[in-house]
Amino acid sequence: MTRPRPLVPREDPADSVRVVGEFGVIARVLARAGSARVSVVGPGDDAAVLRAPDGRVVATTDVLVEGRHFRRDWSSPEDVGHKAAAANLADVAAMGGVATALLVGLACPPETSTTWLEGVAAGLAAECAPLGAAVVGGDTVAAAPDSGAVVLSVTALGDLGGRAPVLRSGARRGDVVALAGRLGWSACGLAVLRRGFTSPAAAVAAHRRPAPPYAAGPAAAEAGATAMCDVSDGLLADAGHLAADSGVRVDLDRAALVRATLEPPGPLQQVAAALGGDPLAWVLTGGEDHALLATFPAGAPLPWGWTAIGAVRAADGSPGVLVDGQPADAVAAALGAEGTGHVHFR
Repeated sequence: MTRPRPLVPREDPADSVRVVGEFGVIARVLARAGSARVSVVGPGDDAAVLRAPDGRVVATTDVLVEGRHFRRDWSSPEDVGHKAAAANLADVAAMGGVATALLVGLACPPETSTTWLEGVAAGLAAECAPLGAAVVGGDTVAAAPDSGAVVLSVTALGDLGGRAPVLRSGARRGDVVALAGRLGWSACGLAVLRRGFTSPAAAVAAHRRPAPPYAAGPAAAEAGATAMCDVSDGLLADAGHLAADSGVRVDLDRAALVRATLEPPGPLQQVAAALGGDPLAWVLTGGEDHALLATFPAGAPLPWGWTAIGAVRAADGSPGVLVDGQPADAVAAALGAEGTGHVHFR
């Protein structure tokens, strides 16, 4: 594994938010924002005006805090922008929608480099562009004097295209559990960075810039998915939310999951071997890959990009997640994982 080079350049005081000022910062950031297909009135007025072709709007918000969700010595500003956008765009896809626009709230210390903020804006724009979305507005404020941290609050808006939203609460006994996207890669990359290395590069890149399968969400909705969610906190944890909301048990097939996520062997096995761990722990409990988990009626053909990894069972009075019939928490503990996924405020 390779030691990292510092990603935070020496900052020019004349380039700081304090010197450039709020409206100077806004002008520079908006120059990188791109354009949204549904925008009628874009940034610059008191509010943006967007077309809503479906007549309904999907809305979701995520907050990223420096030191908690990203580190400037680990990620470039473009990386941070990509990651902030992906966390929200994936939630829209998980409802069966297509993202149309982002609103971004920024709190930062006055000494923050405007060049760094422009990089974040460029990352946001690049992640949105393939979907036809863009940043259409937001707000900037000074961070609390004693915090010193950058905080990004991103709200994504999306369109359902005439489809019914796919909720977490629709899974039924006998449904097939399926996965789109990759799992464990971001957690593997985080483990590498925490030890002061930057290789394997593919794993580190996956942590810096998740790659959600955006098109798989609308495709699942079109194919009749009964329930769906974004895997942001870990497969076991998020499958648990779906199971609880649907009043069922989600039983994951370990062999099918290994085939879907760990074959052929790659960076996850390489890093796990170096660290003396099991890569399946990252697959089951690692967050921030933003894969999609869904349930489909038994016998229904799965859309392209989706792989069956389990089945929905009757809850028998106790909704939850199993792996080959074993309780999820016991499986996670046997693999050496700390719980079944990410827990906020821990």
